[in-house]
Amino acid sequence: HNGRRVLSYKQLRATRPGTDPRPPTREIILHLTGNMERYIWGFNGRKFSESGPIRLKKNERVRFTLINDTMMEHPIHLHGMWSELENGQGAYQPYKHTIIAQPGSKLSYLVTADAPGMWAYHCHLMLHMDQGMFRTVIVA
Repeated sequence: HNGRRVLSYKQLRATRPGTDPRPPTREIILHLTGNMERYIWGFNGRKFSESGPIRLKKNERVRFTLINDTMMEHPIHLHGMWSELENGQGAYQPYKHTIIAQPGSKLSYLVTADAPGMWAYHCHLMLHMDQGMFRTVIVA
């Protein structure tokens, strides 16, 4: 009752249409996996040292789908490019730097691979990143 309002991801809406209206050419599905007792975190059941890079073609439009198989929230961040949250807002989907995957949730977002190079992709919880929830994205 203080006049403030907290929006859910469904309610977020960009103030102007997105810059890339193309549909994605492919989907990358990543399960967020981990174990709080063993302190092992990763994507698709593998930690960083067991995984190769995610490769994107320059200017490719791709959908990332995150399935959080853990009981913790994970703020997932791709360096160098924007993440366009698919939340039902059509051309006004919000752009975010970090996507928060809630426990037991599934969500997706679009990325236009417009920044060539090698980029970090990781959970922003330092312990999770240090314990393996980290990948490299290569745009070439």
